[in-house]
Amino acid sequence: MKTIDTIQIGDSASFTKTITEADITLFAGYSGDFNPAHINAVEADQGMFHGRIAHGMLSAGFISAVLGMQLPGPGTIYMGQELRFVKPVYIGDTVTATATVVERVPEKNRLKLETIVTNQKGDPVITGMATVMPPKA
Repeated sequence: MKTIDTIQIGDSASFTKTITEADITLFAGYSGDFNPAHINAVEADQGMFHGRIAHGMLSAGFISAVLGMQLPGPGTIYMGQELRFVKPVYIGDTVTATATVVERVPEKNRLKLETIVTNQKGDPVITGMATVMPPKA
């Protein structure tokens, strides 16, 4: 756990995960999002991505893992997130979510972090900005 006093602009943390069939199936069940682009191979093959893709929010959830477990860590309150989905994520892709501190507002106990999720080629699949309240000492 890190507090606003120990976090500096430029601090960064990451989380990496390979997307599996089970991840997509479980996320569909948890979220209720059974869009054929995610769960129906026949329809997805005919779609714009030419195959099944992971839910965008599944990959975005890995940003939450970074913020809640590493930077700032346990006790962090996730206040807001802007997301831009720039490329699809396929079964078998390995994605890395990274959060980097870009602004500190100590008087309000707030941080702004640039958030990016990249695939195994280093291509961004999600870009955005998060606002969090780090835990107090």
